[in-house]
Amino acid sequence: MGTPAFPNLGKHCSVEDCKLIDFLPFTCDCCDKVFCLQHRSYAKHLCPNANQMDVTVLVCPLCAQGVRLVPNEDPNITWDLHVNGDCDPSNYQKVTKKKRCPAPGCREILVFSNTIRCKDCTQEHCLRHRFGPDHNCLGPRKPDTGFPFIGGLRSQKGNSTPNKTSNGSSKWSLGLLNAASSIRASAEAGMQRLAIATNQALHKAKDGMAQGSGANGDLDESCIHCHARFTNVTSLIEHVENVHESKVKQAPNRVIVDVCPRCSKAFRDPVLLVEHVEKDHGGFSKS
Repeated sequence: MGTPAFPNLGKHCSVEDCKLIDFLPFTCDCCDKVFCLQHRSYAKHLCPNANQMDVTVLVCPLCAQGVRLVPNEDPNITWDLHVNGDCDPSNYQKVTKKKRCPAPGCREILVFSNTIRCKDCTQEHCLRHRFGPDHNCLGPRKPDTGFPFIGGLRSQKGNSTPNKTSNGSSKWSLGLLNAASSIRASAEAGMQRLAIATNQALHKAKDGMAQGSGANGDLDESCIHCHARFTNVTSLIEHVENVHESKVKQAPNRVIVDVCPRCSKAFRDPVLLVEHVEKDHGGFSKS
């Protein structure tokens, strides 16, 4: 075997029935034996350690994750270790349920390369339905309506810079915000009660007009708000419309003045009052 120049050239095949001299033999990475070209595979030379290189993977039906079967280990033991260990059933929906385009009639799967987020409705769509008219976009969300100074107080509270008196300033701002909310609620309740009373007076006046009351010229009709008396229903209606309904319309335009508890300085905007207390009084009000 070999030549004088290459004495170690070539080896016999390890298969008993072969024993072929191969000048370029193959060494098995599992059993470390030498084989010829014909018996180089695991199945041809019946390698006893071939299962060490096995990478068989089973897909778990509970979490959709791959479970690799360990060589020389019972598959049932491997399965029990997975179920009692890292098996997460919540991962099944993430793996099996693909995100699709929400446009009507479109079932295209959304991936990184074909996903566009709409700026108005903030929903993700495919490239074909990326424009608003294509996916029936509802448009941007409408801003909340209400008293503007309450939003200013909230932004003032959220954007206030921390300092030594941050705790006192936050408590003062929160108390003022609660007071403003209660004032708003009481004002709305009062306006609602006044509107109900006015409607009741109008219905009562119309009923009296239909019955012909007040024809004798006496002061038979009285206002339920100021107890003024009138000779006929027409005068009562004119009185309610000119006096009490005008007050209802002017009620939202009244200016509420807030006074600083330390220096008695008046402010129309509660936000300016909070800034004044934080800047001039160090965020504290006298108890």
